[in-house]
Amino acid sequence: MRPKVLITDKIDKIAGDILSGVADVDFKDTLPEDELIKIIGDYDGFMVRSQTKVTPKILEACKNMKIIGRAGVGVDNIDLESATNKGIIVVNSPEGNTTAAAEHTIALMLSMTRYIPEADASIKAGRWDRAKFTGTEVFNKTLGTVGLGKIGSRVVKTAVALGMKVLVYDPYITAEKVEELGATHAKSLDEFWGVCDFITIHSPKTKETAYLINKNTLNRMKKGVRIINCARGGIIDEDALKEAIESGHVAAAALDVFEKEPIDPNSPLLKTNGYLVLTPHLGASTEEAQLNVAIDVAEQIRDVLSGKSARSAVNIPSLRADILEPVKEYMNLAENLGLFVRQISEGGIKQVKITTRGILANYDTAPLRVAVLKGILSHSHEGVNYVNAPIIAKQREIDIVDAKSEKSTNYVGLIDVQLITDAGTHTVCGAMIAPKTPRIVKIDDFITSFEIAENILIAPHHNKPGMIARVSTVLGNNSVNISMMMVAKKQEKAGTESTMIMTTDEHIGPELLEEIKQIDGIYDAKSIYLMPEKIKLIFVTIN
Repeated sequence: MRPKVLITDKIDKIAGDILSGVADVDFKDTLPEDELIKIIGDYDGFMVRSQTKVTPKILEACKNMKIIGRAGVGVDNIDLESATNKGIIVVNSPEGNTTAAAEHTIALMLSMTRYIPEADASIKAGRWDRAKFTGTEVFNKTLGTVGLGKIGSRVVKTAVALGMKVLVYDPYITAEKVEELGATHAKSLDEFWGVCDFITIHSPKTKETAYLINKNTLNRMKKGVRIINCARGGIIDEDALKEAIESGHVAAAALDVFEKEPIDPNSPLLKTNGYLVLTPHLGASTEEAQLNVAIDVAEQIRDVLSGKSARSAVNIPSLRADILEPVKEYMNLAENLGLFVRQISEGGIKQVKITTRGILANYDTAPLRVAVLKGILSHSHEGVNYVNAPIIAKQREIDIVDAKSEKSTNYVGLIDVQLITDAGTHTVCGAMIAPKTPRIVKIDDFITSFEIAENILIAPHHNKPGMIARVSTVLGNNSVNISMMMVAKKQEKAGTESTMIMTTDEHIGPELLEEIKQIDGIYDAKSIYLMPEKIKLIFVTIN
């Protein structure tokens, strides 16, 4: 019996042509959850755009489903955890709309500088208001770009070609990479906000970038700044932007994405008394982009239904079973080591050195290398998976070094991950102390052994009496419960440095993080997020 594939959300018919050789294809309009639940059990493949929400209830109703494809970049409308638990591969098209999104960014910038929407409406209304629509040139102006991924890089190249001065802030990109594009690298946002005539966003929405543009950062921007966002809604505080436009501090803004989509009729943006250009998430809406993503995802569904692997799986590693089997227990540990070391490091990445010791030295550790890279890159990239992590690392010209040592250690198998950036070097080590029991056992020179947990705080501070009590008091005063605490010391003889590790029941937010930084003797503090079971942890380094 031939497999069946369901395609919704008005995807190009070429997807059906590609799939017809291996499956029967049904095209339908966007369907609500209850209707999908009734029919989804009959299908082996499912292809959607952003309109269809693939919920846990829909996935639970899947009986034969092998693969779900999102014809686009983001997969936030698909419940990845539920899909993975059901053994369903989820794929996307990470590069299909790069050109479209970059061109839309430039189009919005030019539209708001030359009042194109208003001028068009004016002349169609029978008026000839030339003086009213005197615009602003972009030539020789400074464009500030937050994020330098594929779309951001293309925008930078175009802006440079238009004669703009381009300043780039991306804490995970080296200055050399920025300069290759003809732009200038900003080391911090402190030196970024106040000098830009235009600011465009090209970063994913993460815990670090949510409301990145807010009342405080808007006030620090140059008076008369113009803002463009074709990345993700929720990076800009829409209420704060409305106030800044109406006060005249922000001259104009052009947005293609919103915190709630479709845009809320009560959105402050629709009531803004000032210049604002809005489009309904059209960044990927070109004929070429829609064709590209349809072809890309249809080919992957075809391949999977034919017994082959998917090239852009976002939830299941596309790795040979015989290579993965001996090291699969270490995969989650390796990914978390990469995620951990990236977050304790600053600056652009130059080199990643992965050393496997003990029994791991006898195996092909390519899967562990991929897992480490996925962890490192996931902190600053959207949609990183086991397939594209090595590709992204290569594009960023990151030097990857593999090393093995059969030398005996305290553990059967040990993974060392060393990250070298243009700001310094850090190393994190992990091991399995028992089956299904991963531990982080070393951070730089500190010997420890603790469970992987969701939230980690690192703060160098002086090893003296009362430090644990001071941190505990700050947490307690903020109603944060401590469920575990331990102290680690350096591998060499004890001195003035040690490491305090605490597990907590609540997330440590930026305000509390700042309060911990103010404790006498603490030099710095960083929040770290990992991917364990639902456990939360605070990690404090004492100097």
